[in-house]
Parts: sequence; structure tokens; C-alpha cells
Amino acid sequence: MRNRFESALPFPAYLETVRRNEELWRAINDRVRLPAAVVDEARDLPGTWHLLALSEDWCGDAINILPVLDRLTEALDRVDLRVLTRDDNLDIMDAHLTNGTSRSIPVVILLDEDYRERGWWGPRPTELQKWVMEDGMKMEPGPRYAQVRRFYARDKGKTVLKEVLDLVRSAAGEPRSGA
Repeated sequence: MRNRFESALPFPAYLETVRRNEELWRAINDRVRLPAAVVDEARDLPGTWHLLALSEDWCGDAINILPVLDRLTEALDRVDLRVLTRDDNLDIMDAHLTNGTSRSIPVVILLDEDYRERGWWGPRPTELQKWVMEDGMKMEPGPRYAQVRRFYARDKGKTVLKEVLDLVRSAAGEPRSGA
């Protein structure tokens, strides 16, 4: 997995390749602010970690999630983020299917310092995914996507940070956060 990670783009370089929804990607990226307490807590995590994300520029969830993770990794010395396109890496995608059937993105794969997979997260925060799979799928796409966008606007990345950091804690053998 090391070769794949090293061939992947750092998030700022990935952002330069974005063509669909470019203004939205940039606007959300510019607005991301992390709570200092979360960054301080994340700095205390042991080990060196690599986050490998599968994404596509058309994905609304990725637009809202990857800038948050990039900002986190900018603040941490021992965690980095790289991005691969889903459609060019279907072998990795097919090993991380949502509910064992769906190529939903983004998928964030947690690799340890030796680039061994230690877990994965995605395609969206647990609470939002539950809503999408239950009530959201009963709605027309337009209103459903509007609800999803409202979730991300209200949440401001807090749930993504909590769940991804809990994944790292679990891989590091530490208890999950109480937040």
C-alpha cells in the first residue's frame, strides 16, 4: 500500500486537479476552521499515521470532508493525507465497499507508519449515513442533497473529526473519545 500512498496526491495538489464543483471545493476549503481542543487532543495520539482517501471531484460528501481532514493533517506532524481518484483505483475501492455493495465515497483508509491498513472510514458521518439510508432515500435527490448540505453546514466537520480520530485511537489501542 506504500506505493499507492506515495503515488497519491497531497490534498492541495488534488484540489488543483478539481474541475467539477471547483468553486464549492475552494469555498469550503477556505472556510474550514478546527477547534483548538480537537487539534491539541489529536497531537497527543501516539504513532505516525497516513490517511489515504478515495474521492472524485463531483462528490458532495468529499467536498465537505476532505478539506476538514486536510486541515487536521496540516496541524499534526505525524499524520498526513493523500488522495486517489476512486475510478482509477477500483481495486482499492472494491475492498472498501459501503454495506459490502456500494462504491460510495469518500473512503478514508488508515495506514500505520509501515503503511499497513489499520481500518477505514466513510462515506460520511454515521448519523448522516443512517439518515440517508433510511429517510433520505425516500426523498427526491434535490431535497435529499439539500438536507445533506445543511448537515455539513451545521456540523462544521466536528463529526468527521471525531469519527476519524476515534478510528486512529482504536488502531493505536486507546479508548475512543467521550465527545
